[in-house]
Amino acid sequence: MILNLTDISDEPLQSQISRQVRAKILAGELGAGDNLPSIRGLARDQRVSVITVQRAYEYLEREGLIHSRRGKGFFVSELSDKTKKEMAKTRLLETLQAPLLAALAEGLSKADIQQIVQLLLAQSGDN
Repeated sequence: MILNLTDISDEPLQSQISRQVRAKILAGELGAGDNLPSIRGLARDQRVSVITVQRAYEYLEREGLIHSRRGKGFFVSELSDKTKKEMAKTRLLETLQAPLLAALAEGLSKADIQQIVQLLLAQSGDN
């Protein structure tokens, strides 16, 4: 599994790992039942500590995205459409929060922002 980790970022490595694995799962690059790299293997490949990968996997497990089988490793869990939608909403909220606050701080009104969002939605088609 290829991950793009950087130690230049303020984001901790374990968060980078969990975020990128989550994105691969939600994008369908990793499907239900797929075996994830072992903790030691991913740590070696990414040149990070075993503890870093372990914490990332534990976080993903708590989210219900992956599960472990004793002696077998970690596997992608089956996700309901409802779970996928809720996770997408959460990601969107996290992604938009900082730019939204910045736009308000720069003097845009809520109506201005709503107009921009409506324009973007109109451009995206009928979804």
